[in-house]
Amino acid sequence: MDNYEKFRELIDSHPSGAPKSKIILEILRILFTEEEIRVALTMSFKGKGVEEIAKSANLPIEETSRMLESMADKMVIYCREKDGRKTYALLPTIPGLFEFPLMTGGGTAEAKRLGKLWEEYHAEALGVAFCGNPTPLMRVIPVEKSLESVTTIHPYEEVAGFVEKATYIAVTNCACRVSIGKCDKPKEVCMIFGPFGEFLVQRKHARQVTKMEALEILNIAERAGLVHTSNNSADRAGMICNCCPCCCTVLRGKTQLNHPYAFSPSRFEAIVKSDECIGCSVCADERCPMGAIEMIDDKASVQVDKCIGCGLCVSGCPTSAMSLVERDPAPEIPATAQELGIKVLTEKGKLERYLSIMQK
Repeated sequence: MDNYEKFRELIDSHPSGAPKSKIILEILRILFTEEEIRVALTMSFKGKGVEEIAKSANLPIEETSRMLESMADKMVIYCREKDGRKTYALLPTIPGLFEFPLMTGGGTAEAKRLGKLWEEYHAEALGVAFCGNPTPLMRVIPVEKSLESVTTIHPYEEVAGFVEKATYIAVTNCACRVSIGKCDKPKEVCMIFGPFGEFLVQRKHARQVTKMEALEILNIAERAGLVHTSNNSADRAGMICNCCPCCCTVLRGKTQLNHPYAFSPSRFEAIVKSDECIGCSVCADERCPMGAIEMIDDKASVQVDKCIGCGLCVSGCPTSAMSLVERDPAPEIPATAQELGIKVLTEKGKLERYLSIMQK
């Protein structure tokens, strides 16, 4: 077994997965040199200092530091600096190896090649591997305007609240739209919070924004008909992706792969007040990303089984005929990111393997 296949097996232990395929090996050979992959094989998803990695790799500290910095600059490993000490960790396929190298906007021959390969890999294996079994890693968050008529709102359902609580906010390009390019929706609308956001900014793959700027970016995404998605836990948001159904990994899990657990819908579903509907079909033709609304006798009608509760139909309705109501039953949301990870790993039969890697 060559080192690239060994590394694929290593990152496949993560909840995001890296299923066996010739395509992922080709991707890894583009992202990592042979000397880099040997060092990466000694690493974990938990951060380690240069000295520890150098010892595991049986290399001089200076040479190890050089390679780690080179990989961090290429965005194929994660680097965090705290109290003057740098630690380095592996990145999963999603979010990580797929998105981070493409966040500068693409345009190069290598970026185009990577984009094509990731698309082939998504269709062949990664798209399904990333989906839940049954717990999804990602969930839909309603657009803020659509919640105005809802009486009970939880903190994890208010996208503006994520921004307000964030200590650091970075905005970057949507790697999905950069690589797939099937629509002209805005690209620089994906937000990363906290240390990962700092890492992207430090390595010039994102820019820091204020909370006010972040809220305006959410408004831009909503006006463009993009769906807010985030990690499927109630404690904190690591990111807010603003997704289209034609390019984005999360939504395409349903729109293209028809996977029932591609992502979790929000706690809400759309309904129509027929007496207020004027039959303009904006909701059906322009706003609903899932094709869940059809026009029957010049009135909008929601197919509830397809509705993901994004609220875009509500915010786009000119007569306020659309609104959100609570689902019954509501989707279960893990309380913390740690609980989410353990649940997904257990369902996918990877928990023991992942824990052994984290103890390396």
